[in-house]
Amino acid sequence: MKIAITGASGFVGKALQETFLDTVSIQREDDEAAILKKLKGVDVVVNLAGAPIIKRWSDPYKKVLRESRIHTTDRLVSAINQSEVKHFISTSAIGIYPSDVRCDESCDTYADDFLGKLSREWEDEAHKCSKPTAILRFGVILGKDGGALEQMITPFRLGVGGIIGNGKMMTSWIHMDDLMGIYKFIMDKQLTGIFNATSPHPVSNHTFTKALGRALRRPTILPIPEFALRIMYGEAASVLTDSKEVYPKKIIEEGYRFLYTDIEKALKQIVS
Repeated sequence: MKIAITGASGFVGKALQETFLDTVSIQREDDEAAILKKLKGVDVVVNLAGAPIIKRWSDPYKKVLRESRIHTTDRLVSAINQSEVKHFISTSAIGIYPSDVRCDESCDTYADDFLGKLSREWEDEAHKCSKPTAILRFGVILGKDGGALEQMITPFRLGVGGIIGNGKMMTSWIHMDDLMGIYKFIMDKQLTGIFNATSPHPVSNHTFTKALGRALRRPTILPIPEFALRIMYGEAASVLTDSKEVYPKKIIEEGYRFLYTDIEKALKQIVS
C-alpha cells in the first residue's frame, strides 16, 4: 500500500512515515499538477496539512491557519478527484465540539468559536472529495519527541508543572500508538465517515497533571492560572482551557481495540 502524506514533517506525519514504509510527501507549495504527478500509484492520501494551532491568534495568523488548512485541502482534493487514489483520510479536531458537553460522533452541535468554525470549514473541503473519505477528529496526541507533551515536560521536570485553573476541564487524549493503529484499521477496512481519534477514557486536567507528575516523579503543586495562559496565548488559550469530553464511539463500534485506555500507563510508557 502506497500512501501520500501532506504535513509529513509534523509530529503525526513523521509517525506515519515510520509506520507505513511506502510513502510520498506532498509539500504545501506543490501546485495541483505537481500533486497529481505525486499521486501516481498512490492508494491512500492522508491530509495533515495545517499551521500549528498553539500560537497566539493574531488576525494575520488566523489567516495562515485558515489558508494552510482550507486552501491546501481544496487544492489536494481537486488533484485526488482526477487521480486513481482509492481512499482519502483527512484531519479535523475535537475543537469542533462545544465545551462542557459529552460528545461522540453523533453530537450535532458545534463550537461557535474560531477553532470550531475552522474545523467545520476544513471538514467541508474534505467532503468535496469524490473518493471514499474518512475524517479523524484529533484529541490531544501523546507521544515521544513532539506534540503537546513535549511542551509540557520541561516545566514538569523542573518541578513547576501544575493543574490549569481549577483542574476540572476535561482532556480528551490519545496515545500515538493508538492513532497509528486507527489509521491502519481505517485503511485496512476502507472505512469512511467521521471518527473521533481519542481514548475511550478522557480525564480531568487534575487527573492528567497528577498522572504526568507521577510518571516523571516530580511534584505538581503550582497551579497555572487561566488568565496567565490568556496573557501568553490570547484567544488561542481556549485550546488549553476549554473542557472537551469526547468519546470514540464509532471506531469502537467498528471493532478497533485500544492499546492505551489508562492515562497513567500511557504517560509512563512515553516518558520511560
